[in-house]
Amino acid sequence: MPLTDDDVREILRLIDESEDLHELRIESGEISLYVLRGEAPVVEPEPVAEAEPTPPPPVDGLVTVAAPMLGTFYRAEAPGATPFVDVGARVEPDTVVCLIEVMKMMNSIPAGVAGTVVEVVATNAVPVEYGEALFQVRPDA
Repeated sequence: MPLTDDDVREILRLIDESEDLHELRIESGEISLYVLRGEAPVVEPEPVAEAEPTPPPPVDGLVTVAAPMLGTFYRAEAPGATPFVDVGARVEPDTVVCLIEVMKMMNSIPAGVAGTVVEVVATNAVPVEYGEALFQVRPDA
């Protein structure tokens, strides 16, 4: 049940009359109400979202699959498992080509292009930087 204007006024009146209550947070449906009596808290600015990495220019018509984040590059789901893709593998834009681990979270990385893998650039289980080349793919004509 959503809060009405009268509900909000009543809540503010109760807070104003209370000597012990200095902070209140209410969430109901789509409404979130946060009231603080006294000094306002220091609010840190929201972090600016990073832009998508700009892929390096094509070399000999190849497309670079670049790391979309900083983390540890893994070619397979687990140690000793078959790699997601090898040189010569056919990929589609949504084909998972590797994992990048960030803070114990595994992130599946799609190829982003349809074509054939011609080179595995990154080394398994080694950290990669944002925008670093992971694979070279010859796109379909």
